[in-house]
Amino acid sequence: VEKIVTVSACMEDCPKILELTSKFDYIYGALGVHPEAADYTPEDFLPRLEKYILSSEKIKALGEIGLDYYWEEPDKEIQKKWFVAQLDLARRLKLPVIIHSRDAAADTLEIMKEHGRDLGGVIHCFSYTKEMAREYLNMGFFLGIGGVLTFKNARKLAETVEYAPLDRLVLETDCPYL
Repeated sequence: VEKIVTVSACMEDCPKILELTSKFDYIYGALGVHPEAADYTPEDFLPRLEKYILSSEKIKALGEIGLDYYWEEPDKEIQKKWFVAQLDLARRLKLPVIIHSRDAAADTLEIMKEHGRDLGGVIHCFSYTKEMAREYLNMGFFLGIGGVLTFKNARKLAETVEYAPLDRLVLETDCPYL
């Protein structure tokens, strides 16, 4: 491993990631807010995030952003609103994105086709079908593959990894769970 990208999940992570990137030459950062963004207010959230991103040349992506329907909260419509807002910020700042999608395959793909098609980046912890992988690969995205690939019930993911070009796969972790 020669370089590491450490990724935020909330606004409180941003200063910690900026500190790590300033201390170590081989660590880069991605700043964004996981679907919990619904907890933030519009007046505060996007300007603060943009300020953090612009404060270091070592911030190389906007993420982890997306949709997470596993939990009942926050509301799906609020998650979609903040997802699109962060995609728009990534476009304005000319940054790739790291996409989180859990139990939200159709909505994530629909939003990405409309708002994220030409951004590029990584679909984090990819766990959907090879047909969906084809859609993202055709949009120029990489597929993030983690330890789930080793699970006995990961048949769909194994098929996806066999299908995808090796140079379009990114090995990743998702601490502390994967």
